[in-house]
Amino acid sequence: MKLTKLFSSLLLVFIMGSASVIAQTPTMPPQQKKIEVSDAELTEFAQVFQKMRMVNQEAQQKMIQVVQEEDFELQRFNEIHQAKMDPEKEVETTEKEEKKYKVVVAELESMQPKFQQRIEDLIKESDLSMERYQQLAMALRTDPQLQQRLQAIMQG
Repeated sequence: MKLTKLFSSLLLVFIMGSASVIAQTPTMPPQQKKIEVSDAELTEFAQVFQKMRMVNQEAQQKMIQVVQEEDFELQRFNEIHQAKMDPEKEVETTEKEEKKYKVVVAELESMQPKFQQRIEDLIKESDLSMERYQQLAMALRTDPQLQQRLQAIMQG
């Protein structure tokens, strides 16, 4: 469990990269008002979301494996990665660590399109269109009632 917490920031960057590419679809309408969402749609969304979580867990495991294969301690890699992502954080690295870091990041970036495609395929395989999935995802960010409905579906 501790390993997954150490790696959460990198995974978050990975997931956000996937989500942002999906969200860049030009058909994405601005979300200004509440949308009507049927229980069937929300249930379908929940099923896709659960499958995405499994893909993300698999991605996280493979990312951890890549780091470990380069003889990097996860905690140290995460420390360096966080410093690279946040200009206000500083970390001293050796030349060897810099080389390892670059190798790991290149490998992780090469893995991203595969996982992103799997996530897009999960949406396409569902009864939701890509546009409708995006509408629901946007609505869930701002609508507490919809969030509660989704949570009830996922728990039930």
